[in-house]
Amino acid sequence: MPQITLIEGVTMALAHEMARDPSVVVLGEDVGANGGVFRATAGLQQKFGASRVIDTPLDEAMIAGLAVGLAAQGMRPVAEAQFEGFMYAMIEQIVCHAARMRTRTRGRLSCPAVFRAPWGGGIHAPEHHSEANEALFTNVPGLRVVFPSSPGRAYGLLLAAIRDPDPVIFFEPKRIYRQHKEEVADDGEALPLDVCFVLRDGSDVTLVTWGAQVKETLEAADALAQEGISAEVIDVATLKPLDFDTIHESVKKTQRCVIVHEAPHTGGFGGEIAARLAEHAMYDLVAPVERVTGYDTHIPLYRLEMNYLPSVARIVAAVKRTLAAS
Repeated sequence: MPQITLIEGVTMALAHEMARDPSVVVLGEDVGANGGVFRATAGLQQKFGASRVIDTPLDEAMIAGLAVGLAAQGMRPVAEAQFEGFMYAMIEQIVCHAARMRTRTRGRLSCPAVFRAPWGGGIHAPEHHSEANEALFTNVPGLRVVFPSSPGRAYGLLLAAIRDPDPVIFFEPKRIYRQHKEEVADDGEALPLDVCFVLRDGSDVTLVTWGAQVKETLEAADALAQEGISAEVIDVATLKPLDFDTIHESVKKTQRCVIVHEAPHTGGFGGEIAARLAEHAMYDLVAPVERVTGYDTHIPLYRLEMNYLPSVARIVAAVKRTLAAS
């Protein structure tokens, strides 16, 4: 069984599905001959040909529109935006067409397209290449929004996303593309969408996170354990639709919750989770829900970038506030 990185999990899933299903095509800027800006599609054009791994012009709106058209005609396109900040040009096609296809046609057509994008900060790129803009998509009916946070989840969740009959936004946290390796079998076994993954059991506080922040959250749980504080860690994985039941069951046990994400604080998806906890778990909580997030600014360049992103220290401090409040 090979030891692979997260980005290699993406490549392996794409290759597996393209070999299994001839309706799967990959399209985007430089995805073919160059193998993608982060090399997620390296070698795929050589293996499957230029008619299935398609180098497009520098036109994200066209890429998204082409994906919608292909999906409506029975193909399963996987469209890549080079960075999540380039998806703004895709929004009209994704929101007005991909997300509405099933409803608009009363179920006669669906849109089995995946829109992939490297996501988030931490690689010292300009701000338009480092954004965490998932909340723009979680508010849209008809879309799934998925985040892998490990090589195995990248492989299994991308398989599931490609096989899904409706459009999926697949955000890949590029800060951890090559951060660590794990054994992943290329067995074609998809992981379930629409469920959270409990990565660590705990009894004192529930830590809820997704994407690259899973790393810092697990490290914070380790640091807390050294002080005798038991933290349960939940990787949301699919933000939309949200598996709230798993979060709620954890909070019933721990009675405290800290939500961690790198998107800006105001309007971030953590606010949706906090609202649901207020609606359905108010009497299970013994302390206010805490959020550890990015700030309400564009991500700063270079020197301040890591200060913008939630840190282990900020997560630990939030947990201690919840313990002190109860």
